[in-house]
Parts: sequence; C-alpha cells; structure tokens
Amino acid sequence: MMATAFCPAHITGFFKAELSKKDSKQLGSLGAGFSIEKGVKTTVTVREKTKHDISNFTIKVNGFESGDMKVSELILSKFSAEGKFVNIIHEIEVPVGYGFGCSAAVALSLAIALNDALKSKLSRIEVAQIAHDVEIECKTGLGDVLASYHGGFEIRDKPGAPGIGHVQKINLNKISIIMICFSPISTSKFIKERLSEINGLGGKMVNELLESKNYEHFQEMSLEFAKYVNVMTPRMQKVVNELSNNNIKCGIALFGETIFSMIPKENEENVLKILKKFSDGIIIKSKLDDVGARILNN
Repeated sequence: MMATAFCPAHITGFFKAELSKKDSKQLGSLGAGFSIEKGVKTTVTVREKTKHDISNFTIKVNGFESGDMKVSELILSKFSAEGKFVNIIHEIEVPVGYGFGCSAAVALSLAIALNDALKSKLSRIEVAQIAHDVEIECKTGLGDVLASYHGGFEIRDKPGAPGIGHVQKINLNKISIIMICFSPISTSKFIKERLSEINGLGGKMVNELLESKNYEHFQEMSLEFAKYVNVMTPRMQKVVNELSNNNIKCGIALFGETIFSMIPKENEENVLKILKKFSDGIIIKSKLDDVGARILNN
C-alpha cells in the first residue's frame, strides 16, 4: 500500500507557551500565524518484510538518507507495523530551521500517510494528536501542529492538540506572502532558555489580535515581539528598515532568521525588488494554504 499526504509549512508571528499541564495533548501555545502553500509532502509505501531487509524502515529526505530523523522514527513507532517494511519519503519545500514549522509538517504529513497506508483506521483528530504529542516530546515545537492542521491565517485562542486546542481563522483574500531567510535558529534551545520573557507579551497580543483580526496589525505585533525577545539580528533589521522606508509592513518568523511580508498582490514586485538587494538571503514567494494538512491520494 502507498499513501501520500501534505502538510503546509507554518509561520508563527508571536505566541505564549502553555506548559503547566501534565497531559501533552493539553500543552501547546496560544498565538497567531499562517500556513503557506509550500510545505512537506510525505509518501509512505508499505510491503511485507523479507529476510533481506536489515531494518523495518527507511527514511529519506529530499532524496537522501538523513542522520537525525528522531521525529519521523517516533511517529512511526506510534503505529502498528509488525511484519511490515515501511519506506518513508519526505519532500520538504522550505528550508529547515528557519521558522517554517518543518518538524510539525514532517510529523503530521507522516502520521496522516501512515494511517492511510497501514489501514490503521484512526480518526483525523487522533492522527493529528499523535503528531502533536511527538512535537512536544521532541521539543521541536508547541503550536505548529494545531495551526497547520487547520491551515489559513489563524489565531490560536486555546492551546493543545487538534481536538483540544482551538483556532479562529481570519479570512484573507488576494494576499501574497514573500519571505526572506538568512540562517536557522534552534527552536528547542530557544524554548528552553527564553520562555519566561515570552509569555506575558504573547498572551496580551493574542487578545489584541482577537479584537482587530487585521493582518497588518498582526505583522506590527510580530515585529514588536521579535524585538522584545531579542531575536533581531543586524541584517534582519536592515531588511525591516528598508521595507518600512517603503511603507511595507513585515513580521518575523519564530524561530528563524526569516522576515515575512503579507501584502496585496499588486505590491509583489515592489517587495521582491527590495529583498533582491540582500543577496545572501533565500527569497520564497507563496500564498496562504487555507485547507491545512491532508491526504493527497485517496
């Protein structure tokens, strides 16, 4: 059996971590962000295991066997695949470690594909909760599974796994998203070391955005949040200044040295022209993904 699933990449603009509960499904974050049409596509092929198979599975990322696949291996361990050989192929369309929620997209797309290929008959919510639990266990994220499960431009107003946490989606029409990425930042290291600084401001911003429900306001708060928790680097500040001088709003992806700008489609060329001045950055253009994580080949 073979199954392919897709999970959009997700960018968080600001958040408040909720880590006081004992049940991992209750843990997560309040916050706001958006999912984009680029993300992770995962294909799972299942066959009977033979005496020639050295292990029970193989995992490849963008055509290569990767050293650290803890998230994928842990997801696989949550499914019953006795007597089977499982081949997993992740195709990642965005740079890893730059604030795109890649680990969540890997976990959720894999869980969805495994459920289908192994005929596990878990509900969509149960599958997503497995991905959320693994993210919490690996300390690779807090709210990305909930957000990318739903897709769109969202406010996470109740923390937790899908089925427990809650999002309010804000409808955005004809908005383009242009991002520039410079270098990765370790999410697990940041969560461990800087959490106390983050929570007060993040919770306040969630309440403010629930009132305004405005994407420009969201970008202003994202920028304020990034400055407050001190993730702004000099070259990020240069990009922000250049955009600001041209009356273009932007925000910062958490956590990565990545700036994003949500703009009306007619402003695309102007933003691209500015970002192309920064030759050491990776420029990515996308639209919102309003569907969320899904199976691709039913």
